[in-house]
Amino acid sequence: MTQEAFQQIAHTIPLQPGIYKYYDKDHTLLYVGKAKSLRKRVSSYFSKSFVGYKTHELVKRIHQIEFTIVDSEQDAFLLENALIKEYKPKYNIELKDDKTYPYIVVKREAFPRIFLTRRKINDGSEYIGPFTSAGKVRELIEFVKQYIPLRSCKLNLSKENIAAGKFKVCLEYHLGNCKGPCEGLQSLEDYQNGIQQMRNILKGNLGSVIAQFKEEMQQYAMGLEFEKAELIRKKIDHLENYQSSSVVVSKHLTNIDVFSIAKDDNKAYVNYLMVQNGT
Repeated sequence: MTQEAFQQIAHTIPLQPGIYKYYDKDHTLLYVGKAKSLRKRVSSYFSKSFVGYKTHELVKRIHQIEFTIVDSEQDAFLLENALIKEYKPKYNIELKDDKTYPYIVVKREAFPRIFLTRRKINDGSEYIGPFTSAGKVRELIEFVKQYIPLRSCKLNLSKENIAAGKFKVCLEYHLGNCKGPCEGLQSLEDYQNGIQQMRNILKGNLGSVIAQFKEEMQQYAMGLEFEKAELIRKKIDHLENYQSSSVVVSKHLTNIDVFSIAKDDNKAYVNYLMVQNGT
């Protein structure tokens, strides 16, 4: 698309936050991006100033631009992340700078650690991503750790080492950020359950996480452990508030097909969205 052709449609692009998608003439998705202001961000691709070889090659291939408006930059990030992981557009994945895209790795080991990595190796570990921003990956990990106690140490937590009493719990245990698997205070089954909750949070499937927290809260209340029940309740409130403030992740919708029709004289426009797990 030329700069002149873009100028004819620039005024139709909204100023709100959202995501934009670039397609080529064969309607192949080339690139997905997010923006605080869609019009300003998209317009920057068609400025006269030199923007670099990769962007120049991308712009030459743009034939169609689509966008989705959301309420916040956070929603734009969630939607961009989901679309990139689903469609793997060429210019998001294959054309890289001198650094690679970050992943969240679930390490293949006893009581797996989760952390950011830029090296995807065939070691049997699970790699979630790729993501477009290392800062956002760190935010996601910190967000998960607020709700799911997972170890951050590099100890070799084999059955033999734990049984031999080689390790002692650290400050993270006393702060409530870890359940102490190093001393055998947490079973592998319970830890793996936390890893699955982490996966659900990263996929935006918060409903199942909240349901499990509610079950834990009831168990603590029945055992008269009211302080622990209150801590779980606060986690539930935070997660529900997070859901309700997002238009990308909904606690009211699960799996549903959404259609809308707009008519203008002798033309009609049909929109379709597929929602899975509230996303």
